[in-house]
Amino acid sequence: MEFREKSAKLVNNLRFQGVGEKVLDAMLRVPRHLFLPPNVRGDAYIDTPLSIGYGQTISAPHMVAIMCDLLDLREGQNVLEVGTGSGYNAAVMAELVGSTGHVYSVERIAPLAEFAKNNLADVGYINVTVMLEDGSGGDLLHSPYDRICVTCAAPDIPQPLIEQLKPGGLMAIPVGVTFQQLYLVKKDMDGTVHEEIKGGVVFVPLIGRYGFSDD
Repeated sequence: MEFREKSAKLVNNLRFQGVGEKVLDAMLRVPRHLFLPPNVRGDAYIDTPLSIGYGQTISAPHMVAIMCDLLDLREGQNVLEVGTGSGYNAAVMAELVGSTGHVYSVERIAPLAEFAKNNLADVGYINVTVMLEDGSGGDLLHSPYDRICVTCAAPDIPQPLIEQLKPGGLMAIPVGVTFQQLYLVKKDMDGTVHEEIKGGVVFVPLIGRYGFSDD
């Protein structure tokens, strides 16, 4: 089966899981196989995490869909992603924020940051900027953000990320040590922060000053 047919089948299965059409349309436009090392491209449209090297994974498509749905990404928004990986999740979000929006994505592993940059450039995304730094503290330079998507699990919600979230903004972040929960963080217009647990998840750890130590 060709990649396009496999992608359509995967997206249709996600539709039955209640994923919104806007997110599904974005996922159809992103060729997931081009964000994977050649040795695992044949599994690109199986709904599972896949290794991208350096102890990291590309999230399962259903998890990308769930987080994008929760974030309610919209045209023109300024978005921070913590944990670029291969660039796939950033590409889906880039589709959702459109040409007037921008995704700033932080990756701490240099070869992965370069891999993601190349993948995004090859597919043609110009509204994503990949930065090599400790993402646990966010990225102050381009803040504040309408949305923040954290693709690795933190021991607690990092305070700098809360501070860099705009009033009215949303953040999706996995939190936990041995057992993780996906949190949706909402900041009211007056700055009040609310946290909602959206279910159990499994992510690689967030390494850095406001995450886990790299021991």
